[in-house]
Amino acid sequence: MRMTTTIEERRNTLRRSCRSLHGHGYEPAHLELNRVATWIESEAIDQDVYGEGATLQGFEARVAQLLGYPSARFMPSGSMAQPIALRIWSGREGTKRVGMHPTCHLELHEQRGYSELHELEASLIGPAQRPMLASDLAPVSERLAAVVVELPTRENGGQLPEWAQLVELSEQLRSRGAHPHLDGARLWEAQAHYDRPFKEICKLFDSAYVSFYKGIGALSGAMLLGPEDFIREATVWQRRQGGNLYSLLPNWASAAMRLDTRLGRFSIYRQRALELAEALRPIEGLRVIPDPPQVNLCHLWFEISPEAFLEARDVAAEELGIWVPGGARPADPPGSCKIELYVGEGALKLDMEEVVLFFERLISLGRRA
Repeated sequence: MRMTTTIEERRNTLRRSCRSLHGHGYEPAHLELNRVATWIESEAIDQDVYGEGATLQGFEARVAQLLGYPSARFMPSGSMAQPIALRIWSGREGTKRVGMHPTCHLELHEQRGYSELHELEASLIGPAQRPMLASDLAPVSERLAAVVVELPTRENGGQLPEWAQLVELSEQLRSRGAHPHLDGARLWEAQAHYDRPFKEICKLFDSAYVSFYKGIGALSGAMLLGPEDFIREATVWQRRQGGNLYSLLPNWASAAMRLDTRLGRFSIYRQRALELAEALRPIEGLRVIPDPPQVNLCHLWFEISPEAFLEARDVAAEELGIWVPGGARPADPPGSCKIELYVGEGALKLDMEEVVLFFERLISLGRRA
């Protein structure tokens, strides 16, 4: 009989048993499926067949109307939707060159599928430490079919350009003949910062992608939005890439079930993030980036190594019953690290004094390691 417990097993046990500061908190996987099944039954939802079905088309139309686009298509993932958008704009403009931020998800986390699958070439625009601005276009001499603009930029702590800067960027791109495309994986969070209607934000972009499994908290799924002929062409590319499954019922039903309720929560999450930053600011050896947060996503920087952070996090979790994510990455200066923190329902359930105590204890333990 095996008697030892691995580090991974121990951490999984802690993650399940502790109260999570990150995201919406842990729950057993079957609960969302149970909720979706109950909702499907209560609403008498019909299954889609290869993406076709009255209820699914109704959901697509509802999101399109919310964001101000003529048409929309539900897809399995943003990793499928966004390269399709770039491929379509590239074909229409007659150039394989597109633009994106150096930290764009397509560049960093998708094995450069836009190049390997669609033979697109990318110009990386602007510095990694801040969002893309119109002034960053000046050194780009190539003609661009489209440019991906991420709101907010995840890899630098959820930063956003100011509204006037975003408008200027959109105008500059269109004046160059490049289609602004919105990477709206976290558009819901960005809207809480801008405090403007979704339609006003999306009017700056010729096409957009939004995610439902992140802030909305649904099962996996995404939506691509744009002109009607654009979406018709995108539907063909979805099939070509194997994304037009026989049915995506659980995924889109989860998104449709959650969307309206969760949309009203993002301003609350953002306010909690601001309160959290204020409470953590006096702690020596910890910084919030950016400070103050612009959305309910930020980075926490620690004056300890990634290895020391993980060991200290585990002990502090056992002692105080609070969990924060791993994924600690080396940071500057050497010997420090940072993690990503998403402020959602989990943070609303925790008392700020105990959160401060948790981080003070974590840093104290980390410095001894």
